[in-house]
Amino acid sequence: MKQSEFLNTVMPFKDKVFRLAKRLLVSTEEAEDATQELFFKLWKNKENLKAYNSIEAFAMTMTKNYCFDRLKSKQASNLTLVHSNYREKDASLQKKVELNDSISLVEKLIEKLPEQQKLIIQLRDIEQYEFEEIAEMLQIKQTAIRVSLSRARKTIREQLTKQHQYGIS
Repeated sequence: MKQSEFLNTVMPFKDKVFRLAKRLLVSTEEAEDATQELFFKLWKNKENLKAYNSIEAFAMTMTKNYCFDRLKSKQASNLTLVHSNYREKDASLQKKVELNDSISLVEKLIEKLPEQQKLIIQLRDIEQYEFEEIAEMLQIKQTAIRVSLSRARKTIREQLTKQHQYGIS
């Protein structure tokens, strides 16, 4: 596999890999390192990539495993979560502040979920993978993914409702 063919194969899902790594590792720098490490490993094994049905699913699985290894290692450190993906045009300052608070709250609630639910929320709701793809990546049944996703969403919804109704009789 030549360099141009390799780049055409892996570059379309580069951002998805980065977002998954960022969701799991929290830190932008750690996520960038994870993405770079993944592409290095893919490049080293470029001749074997044709054996996989979905290189993207393989890459996402590698990313997940690398991130979990990093989190388990003693080098992993807790860094603050900064979210800047969402921007709304022509919104009042009050709306922007409320929106940022809501986004931060949802991110904090996602972080409190069990690892599997957190990963499934990331892959389905943020990365927009199909259930079949997620099942292949995580090596679990689609029904288990649906149940886990439903429970995660319910937990987040209940916590948001509780937060927004606090102090209201």
